[in-house]
Amino acid sequence: MFWGDKIMYFLIAGVVLFFSTHLYSSFRSRVPGQDIRVRLGSAKFMGLYSLVSGAGFALMIWGYGLARPSELMFSPPEWGRHVTLALMLPAFILLVAAYGPRGYLKQILKHPMLYAVILWAAAHLVANGEFNSAVLFGSFLAYALLNRITVSNRERPVKRVTIFGDIHAILVGALLYWLMIKYLHPMLIGVPVVG
Repeated sequence: MFWGDKIMYFLIAGVVLFFSTHLYSSFRSRVPGQDIRVRLGSAKFMGLYSLVSGAGFALMIWGYGLARPSELMFSPPEWGRHVTLALMLPAFILLVAAYGPRGYLKQILKHPMLYAVILWAAAHLVANGEFNSAVLFGSFLAYALLNRITVSNRERPVKRVTIFGDIHAILVGALLYWLMIKYLHPMLIGVPVVG
C-alpha cells in the first residue's frame, strides 16, 4: 500500500509546504494596494517565503531519502535510462541559460528554468518506477507546467541579447552535465548514473 508507510508523509509534507509557497507566489495579487509583498515589505516577504520554502525543500529531500527504497508503481523500461541521459543535457543547458547572460534561448523560451525543470522531472519519471519518485518528480513536473501557463501574464521586457549567452549556456551546461554523471549524482544522490 503506497500510503501505508508513515515515512512517506515526510516527503508529502515537504512537497505540500514547498509548492504551496511557490503556488501562492505565482497566484498572489499584484494589484496596487493588494500585493502582500508590498504591504509586508520586500525583505520581510522574501525572508518569510525563503524560510517556509526552504523548510519544505529540506523536508522533501529528507523525506525522499527516508522513503528509499519505495514500493514500485511500475517497472521502468530498459530504455528509460537512455531517455533520462538524453533529456538531462538540454535540461542543464536551459538551467544555465536561465541564470547566465541573456541569449537567444532565454529570449525565445522566456523562462528556460521552467523548461529545465520539466525536462528533469519527466526524465526522472521515465527512469524511476518507485512511488516516492512519482511523488517527488511528479509534483515538480505538475508545478512547472502550471507555472509556465500562468507566468505568461507576468512577462518582463526583453533586454539586450547576445549569442554569447547561448554559447555560455551550452558550454557550462555541458560541463555540469558531465560533472553530474561522473561525480555529483553518485556523491549527492547515492546512485550511479551509468554502470
